[in-house]
Amino acid sequence: MSACIRVLIVEGKGSVPRPAGVSMLVFADRIEGTVGGGAMEWEAMRDARQMIAAGASKGRVMRLSLGPQLGQCCGGQVMMLLEPWDAPSDAPTGAMPSAARQMLRPVLAEAGTEPPAPLKRLAMKLRTGKLPNPAPKIEDGWLFEPPMGRRHAIWIWGAGHVGRAVVEVLAPLPDLALTWIDFARERFPESIPDAVDPLIAADPASLIPHAPRTAHHLILTHSHALDLALCHGLLSHGTASIGLIGASSKAKRFSNRLRELGHSSAQISGIACPIGDVTLGKHPQAIAIGIAGALLRELNTVKVKDFAG
Repeated sequence: MSACIRVLIVEGKGSVPRPAGVSMLVFADRIEGTVGGGAMEWEAMRDARQMIAAGASKGRVMRLSLGPQLGQCCGGQVMMLLEPWDAPSDAPTGAMPSAARQMLRPVLAEAGTEPPAPLKRLAMKLRTGKLPNPAPKIEDGWLFEPPMGRRHAIWIWGAGHVGRAVVEVLAPLPDLALTWIDFARERFPESIPDAVDPLIAADPASLIPHAPRTAHHLILTHSHALDLALCHGLLSHGTASIGLIGASSKAKRFSNRLRELGHSSAQISGIACPIGDVTLGKHPQAIAIGIAGALLRELNTVKVKDFAG
């Protein structure tokens, strides 16, 4: 009997809750992740649990018209694969597979011993970088599923109240690769989400050379001196964006100091301070929501520039 069923959105047409490539795990007593909620997800959960009870060893395809069949306001069409998955039944909350077991694999009963040629060609294009926007595809019982990956590098400096709140908000998002930095292990919570890579350094600024130059940085530390060192180092290193926690008075003081350190006004203006949405309030969770909203708006514009609060 399979431990669970993985539900994968293979194709969506029209208005659908989640895009192709999104998946969830359905266990007999719970789910991990979501493919969009609502009636569509309930249908997938019901069928997945029937497969678990029947001890299914092969997958099946589910096709749904969300308006005519389910009465959902989004009237698109979706095709999902329900595939037996070997995740342990006691997997911790949030333990979603980061990638499929194989890019090409047989998933349906009718699959032959070799993948069909069109799927082989897709896999080759992906490996050679000639498939810019890969999506899953099923043909002759075989699945082509490119790894989704975590595309946007986000470095979060500081594990205080705001840093923790920001990580709680951002960690569930599948497109983000979170790196979380502080100077001691006890600064971090006992449990850190699987999607987050903690880094510990007595001098956090010494880690700047290891950051991708395409990373977005959120500076949320306990120390103004460390914040200044990070701003100075990151401006010299190169980044996609820098967000700095603090008031407008802090931004003015930092601008003067960074100018003394040799940075141009154009460089300094790229630091967003205050960060997020100050109208939401000063509670750590409110600050985190504002920061996350600003960051997601920026990432969704497909531009590499600084995001402002």
